[in-house]
Amino acid sequence: MPTAKLIRGYEIVIGLENHVQLSTQSKIFSGSSTAFGAAPNTQASPVDLALPGTLPVLNRAAVERAIRFGLAVGAKVAPLSIFARKNYFYPDLPKGYQISQFEIPVVQGGAVEFFVGDVKHKVNLTRAHLEEDAGKSLHEDYDGQSGIDLNRAGTPLLEIVSEPDMRSAAEAAEYAKTLHALVMWLGICDGNMQEGSFRCDVNVSVRKPGEPYGTRREIKNLNSFRFLVDAVNYEVNWQIDEIEDGRKIQQATILYNPDTGETRAMRSKEDSADYRYFPDPDLPPLVIAPEWVERVKSEMPELPAVMAARFVEQDGLPAYDATMMTQSLAFARYYEAARDACGQPKLVANWMMGELARRLNAEGMAVDSEVCIPADKLAWLIRRIADGTISNSGAKQVFEALWHPEGEVFDADQDVDALIESMGLKQLSDTGAIEAILDEVLAANPKSVDEFRAGKDKAFNALVGQAMKATKGKANPALVNELLKKKLG
Repeated sequence: MPTAKLIRGYEIVIGLENHVQLSTQSKIFSGSSTAFGAAPNTQASPVDLALPGTLPVLNRAAVERAIRFGLAVGAKVAPLSIFARKNYFYPDLPKGYQISQFEIPVVQGGAVEFFVGDVKHKVNLTRAHLEEDAGKSLHEDYDGQSGIDLNRAGTPLLEIVSEPDMRSAAEAAEYAKTLHALVMWLGICDGNMQEGSFRCDVNVSVRKPGEPYGTRREIKNLNSFRFLVDAVNYEVNWQIDEIEDGRKIQQATILYNPDTGETRAMRSKEDSADYRYFPDPDLPPLVIAPEWVERVKSEMPELPAVMAARFVEQDGLPAYDATMMTQSLAFARYYEAARDACGQPKLVANWMMGELARRLNAEGMAVDSEVCIPADKLAWLIRRIADGTISNSGAKQVFEALWHPEGEVFDADQDVDALIESMGLKQLSDTGAIEAILDEVLAANPKSVDEFRAGKDKAFNALVGQAMKATKGKANPALVNELLKKKLG
């Protein structure tokens, strides 16, 4: 693990619990729909409400998604796991208990690897277990009262619990992003954080280096990676202030208010004993035969880590670049299409991590949405950089024109070569023409020539600048450098 960065002399200790809504059509123990946006309480069946005489039946598709995740993170898929009742009272919990897994979860162990900057990190997982979601309390538009919507009650969740291996808000955010991308890559979750499909609970504590873990406080239901970073940073400083003022940290469940940027205590934090777990008498043990695991494994897509390793070996990409190319399945497919079209893997990776990522981030888009530049068109542009037709800076201008095909000057279907020509960005790569210009530059700048031959490297750059000025910036810089070096001996 990389060395932890101290904050005000304290080490941050962070663990995450992520609630991943599984992409099944029906709920985990009933046939009710899991579709988002239905009118309140129209998708809550007698089974979801635990009405007398009803019995839960486990959704096989939810189990298969849990197996898929376990295989992806190198975990043990338990051949036998147990469902338990987690007892607590809350208005939107219709049964008075939640069906979850406690002592024997379906997925045990595993790890997730990711980069923070160009530094590789690894977070170990404790477990991932299946459970049902609760309903939702509504506090708006009810004349000061609260309403209960039980449509979410019984929605299948996979709760993924990490070890407290993270030491900064940035690290926690990158872990969460990697996990988010992985569950979408596997097709087990749609990843829609606004709809609650991927939620983060963050356990935060602080300690002096070498001391035992401090008392943790759990920030609940963060649905934005930016909010995660802001919430953790605020909470860390709050805890340090409390300790420095001589007060003890009390274990608690807390909420983050993005409007104020502050965390606040919601309730004291329960321990497992407070939930009075016991095996659910209505559900038999979940038995997963090896043949079932092997079948799920055979149907899985190539995993991001495996694909990244292939990009390193076959394409010669650095490990960091390869990881960035596999941040989502759509991003990887775009890279492969552009690479195959131009045969320039490193240039494609550079442009995707640079100009393409910058544009996507600025406009809040994903590469699998309506991207303005198809992979084959970006590949054509990169091919023209590689063969010296256009400079890198000129290519950025063409990229901008391609990104906005609705502009007054350029047509969306315009050929890249025609666009380069019409924008006057084609580089001068004629050796004879450049040599003639260099002869004139050398003749006009004898002082710079003498200085270079006297060992002053800056003089060479000055001569290159004069040559580029003489060609109005259109000469191929690499060719100018090469020919100038020859002429200067």
